[in-house]
Amino acid sequence: MRVGILGGGLSALSLAYLLQESTQIDRIELLEKETATGGLCRCHSFAGIQGDVGPHILFSKNKAALDLLVNILGDNVHKLRRSSKILHDGRFIKYPFENELSSLSAAERDYCLNTFLHNPYEKYAPQNMLQFFLATFGEGITNLYLRPYNEKIWKFDPAFMDTQMVERIPKPPPEDIIKSAQGIPTEGYVHQLYFYYPRHGGIQSVVDGFRQKLGPKVVIHTGTEVRRISRPAGRWQVLASDGIERSYDRLISTIPIPELVASLEPPAPGEVVQAAGNLKFNSIAVCFLHVTRDHLGDNLSFTVADRRVLLHRISKLDFLLPEEARDDTNRLMAEITYRQGDHISGLSDEEMLRRVVEDLVRLKLIDGPEVVRAQDIIRRKYAYVIYDLDHRRNMRSVREYCEGNLGIILHGRFGEFEYVNMDAVVERSMKRSREILGLPRA
Repeated sequence: MRVGILGGGLSALSLAYLLQESTQIDRIELLEKETATGGLCRCHSFAGIQGDVGPHILFSKNKAALDLLVNILGDNVHKLRRSSKILHDGRFIKYPFENELSSLSAAERDYCLNTFLHNPYEKYAPQNMLQFFLATFGEGITNLYLRPYNEKIWKFDPAFMDTQMVERIPKPPPEDIIKSAQGIPTEGYVHQLYFYYPRHGGIQSVVDGFRQKLGPKVVIHTGTEVRRISRPAGRWQVLASDGIERSYDRLISTIPIPELVASLEPPAPGEVVQAAGNLKFNSIAVCFLHVTRDHLGDNLSFTVADRRVLLHRISKLDFLLPEEARDDTNRLMAEITYRQGDHISGLSDEEMLRRVVEDLVRLKLIDGPEVVRAQDIIRRKYAYVIYDLDHRRNMRSVREYCEGNLGIILHGRFGEFEYVNMDAVVERSMKRSREILGLPRA
C-alpha cells in the first residue's frame, strides 16, 4: 500500500512514524508546502536560543502519548514545574484565576466568592462558551477574567462560541473556592503542574526527533504545495507545485480544510465549499524581545485580559532552559492573535513590536525601551481554531463529504479543524494508525 500524507507538521510526522513499521505499507510520502517540516511546532532562532512559535510544553493525561513524546527526545529532555500567572489590575494572580482569589482586592474577592456560591446560572445547561463560564464559575470570575481574556485571544464574542473548547473544564468544588478566597493555596489543572521540555533546541526537537526516526520507506517532499487532488480510477492522484503528479492508495490530509477542499477535482458540492469557507480561525503574531532585565520573576508566562494591551500572553523563554544555559539577560515572547482582514492584521511588524514594548512598560514588566537589546517578529496564518456556533455543522458537512464520500482521512489541528494540543495530536496519530492498518483499538 502506498500512502500519501498532505502536510508535514507534527500530525503528519507522528503518523508516518507509527505507520512505517507495518508490512502492509510499501511507501509513505509527505508533501509539505513550506521549506521545512514542523508546522506550528517550529522554532525561531533568536538571541542565541531556539524560541517556539508560541509556547509549547509537554504534558498529558494520556500516559502512552506523553511517553512517546518524551521518548522521542531521548536524553534531550528535562522536567519543570509550571509557574504561570495572570496579570490583573497590576496584581500577579496564580493561574488558574479561581485558585488565588485572595490576591484580588477585597471587593473583587468578595464579588467572585459570593457569585460563585450563590450562582443563579448553575442549573442551566450551557449552550455557548459564555453560558458555560457563568454556570460553572459565576459572574465575578467570568466578568473579571474569563470573558475579557477569551474575547481577547479568540477575537470573537464567547456568546457566539460553542462549548467544545471549555466543556472539559471541571467545576471547582465550593470548598476550594472558599480556601482560595481565604488565602489557602489550591491547585487547578494538576496534570499541567509539571511538564517536560527539550533541554536544548526548543520544541522543534520533538518534530526533528520524529523525522530522524523515519526509515527509508518514508519520503518527505518540502517546498511542495498541493495543487489538485483527484481519484479518476480508484487511486488518488495528487498534482503538486513541482509539476509532479503522484499516485496513492490511501490519502491523509493534515493541511487546512479550506485548502484541501479548494484542491479537489472535480470540485466539491457548493454546500461543502461554503462550509469549509465558513470555518473560522485566528492568525498569530509572535514577537521576540531580548532584554537586559525584566520584572517577570521566575515564571513561565503571564496572561493579560486588559483590553488596552495588545498582547494576550507574555512568556519568559529562559524559564525553559537548564540553569547552565541561562545568562544575565532574558528572552521574552509576546503573542498577539488576529483575524485576517481585521485592524490588527493591518499593523506593520514595526508598529506591532513598538506596541508590545509600550505594553510591557505599561504593565511594569520592563522599565523602558532602553532595556530591549533586540527584537523580531514572525506571523502564522493558521494558529487557533475558533469553535463558533456553526463549527459542528460546518465540520459535519466537510467530514461527510471528504471522509464519508471520498475516503480522505482528515487528521491534525487544521486537518480536522479541532483545537488539539501536541499530546492530543500524538494520541490521535496512535489511534488513526491502528484504524488505517485495521488493528483493534489499543
